[in-house]
Amino acid sequence: MEQEEKESINAASREMSREFKTLINDHDLESLKQSQNLILGRLQDSNAVLSHFNEYSEHCFAEVSGDFVRNTRVLKSMKSDLDYIFQKLRGMKAKILATYPDAFPDESTIEVLDRRPDLEMPQ
Repeated sequence: MEQEEKESINAASREMSREFKTLINDHDLESLKQSQNLILGRLQDSNAVLSHFNEYSEHCFAEVSGDFVRNTRVLKSMKSDLDYIFQKLRGMKAKILATYPDAFPDESTIEVLDRRPDLEMPQ
């Protein structure tokens, strides 16, 4: 009984596969394969180009990363130097104003005389 059941399942499977084969056109299937191969080739080419670009970018970054680190250090040093200079200038201005109250013009005339941007105030 078990053997007969297996044979009937096999026969049904073969019949189903024959029916599926009639639904699929061989020309369409071959066209689909060609399209997939074409897409695969393009994706492999794109992957190769991207891999090359990544290697090139990594090389360029390795070349300039030292410069970035050094320039960042220089800029931080310059900022601290300028902060110190402006602090000293404010102290000197306060001492001059204490000694000579009329040494600097008042706020209304400063705007007319000096139209430069204030470098101490972030914008």
